[in-house]
Amino acid sequence: MNDMMPLMTRATERTARLVRAVGAEQLGSPTPCAKFDVKDLINHLEWVATMFESLGRNGPRVEQEPYAGDFPERAERMLAAWSRLEAWEGISPGMGLPMTSLAHMWLVDMVVHGWDLARATGQAYEPDPEAVARGLDFTIQMVEMGRQRGAFGPPVPVPDDASPFDHLLGTIGRNPTWTP
Repeated sequence: MNDMMPLMTRATERTARLVRAVGAEQLGSPTPCAKFDVKDLINHLEWVATMFESLGRNGPRVEQEPYAGDFPERAERMLAAWSRLEAWEGISPGMGLPMTSLAHMWLVDMVVHGWDLARATGQAYEPDPEAVARGLDFTIQMVEMGRQRGAFGPPVPVPDDASPFDHLLGTIGRNPTWTP
C-alpha cells in the first residue's frame, strides 16, 4: 500500500482534472478507446470508481449506472476506501483476485483512460513515469487475462525504442499515435 497509494492518488487526480475540463460540446467526441465516445468513457470511469470503492471495502462488483457527471467525487470516495490498510488484504470476493492486483488495475485504468480523454479532448497529458513503469510491469503479467476478459485489445506494435508509456498503450491495444 505504501508505494501504491501515492501513485494511485496522483493518477486519479490527473484524470479527474481532465474530466473537469471536458466541455458539454465534447461529450460526443471519439476516443482512442473505440467502444467509447467521451461521455461513455467518463461514464466508464464513474462505474470503475464506484466498483473499486466497493471492492476496496470488500464488497461486490457493481453494475454500471447511467452517466452522472460526478467522476471526481466518486474517485475521491474510491481513494478513501483504499486508504484503509484492510483494503489491501487478501483476495477480493467480488473479483477473485488479490487486492494488490486490483490496485494495479485501477492504476492502469487511470493512466490509460487519462490519456484517452486527453487525446479525445485536446488536453495536455503527461503520465507519472513511476505509474507508467508499475502499470507496464503489471500489464505485461496480466495482458492475456485482460484480453480474455475483453479489457485489452489486440497489441499494437510500437518501435523497440518507444517510450515506456507507448509500450503500455501498445500492449493493451491502443495506438499511441491516435488522433481524433
